[in-house]
Amino acid sequence: MSDLLLELVTLSALSILIAGFVVGIVVGLTGMGGGALMTPALIFLGVGDTATVVTADLTAAAVYKTGGAVVHAREGSPNLKMAKWLVLGSVPTALAGPHILAWFTDPGDLDDVLKLWIGFALLLAAATYALRLYINLRRVRAGGPSGDPDPAIRPIPTLLVGALGGLLVGITSVGSGSVIMIALLMLYPGLSAVRLVGTDLVQAIPLVLAAAISNIALHGLDLALLLPLIAGSVPGTILGSKIAPRVPQSFIRRAIVVVLTMSGVALLDKAGWAPLGVEETHPMLIAGVGMVMVLLVPLIWGFLRKGQGLPMFGTPTVAELEDPSFEPTPRTSADRR
Repeated sequence: MSDLLLELVTLSALSILIAGFVVGIVVGLTGMGGGALMTPALIFLGVGDTATVVTADLTAAAVYKTGGAVVHAREGSPNLKMAKWLVLGSVPTALAGPHILAWFTDPGDLDDVLKLWIGFALLLAAATYALRLYINLRRVRAGGPSGDPDPAIRPIPTLLVGALGGLLVGITSVGSGSVIMIALLMLYPGLSAVRLVGTDLVQAIPLVLAAAISNIALHGLDLALLLPLIAGSVPGTILGSKIAPRVPQSFIRRAIVVVLTMSGVALLDKAGWAPLGVEETHPMLIAGVGMVMVLLVPLIWGFLRKGQGLPMFGTPTVAELEDPSFEPTPRTSADRR
């Protein structure tokens, strides 16, 4: 125990705590799933091998997601029938995913294979996050569909969404707050934003718990990584939630798409993905991707807005698109011409 306490006060522990706090603030500000941000941050800090980082991140997520789920459950926002079908699909695959990967991967290659999986998962998370904003833009501009608190549940598609999301989360820790949410938005377009977030949080608890248990069984749990991670992320999430109304959300959300894309490419590069070359890393390529994204994301978003009959910049802002209280503006016949 004394050795553990000494390890907890090291510079490494401080860097983990700070990373957890910063990512927690972003999660609180945006509602973005923490795994897509926390896992690459810890990998780049070099605080442990990739499997250890994934295990600690999943365990920490089970802690801080529980608080959010309890709040939403008290307010009656989750659709429990929908969450039930998601859980039935996600828990078995979250439990099986890490073992399946271990069975088909040489132990010496596991670290690089995990980086590849996480890199592709981050690119998928960036794409689905951007797609979610575009779907919200079309919904707001069309003046609907209106929120439906109890849509007719589609069991098989919902089960499959849970199963695929569970597999992704079990292996990479990425996807419970990004990929699954966009799939729900596409399956149930009338589901209000509050119900969508509440349902996603409730189904995420057993999902991340199952994924954490499976990874702990395979790789063990590093308490020296987990404890400062929880100590930083929980207050960070609370602070982010409190200051969210006073922070310009548009820039943060665009930055998330850029950061997720850069992190995904960087991890693919770090893992030696063949198209990028296996002999050396390419920091200039990653920086170039970031610069291109910084320039292109606002421009592409502006053209998408223009395609919906809106000015390239202005109302509705990204924050308004994800605000359930924002009143949609119906399109007029002149807008459609």
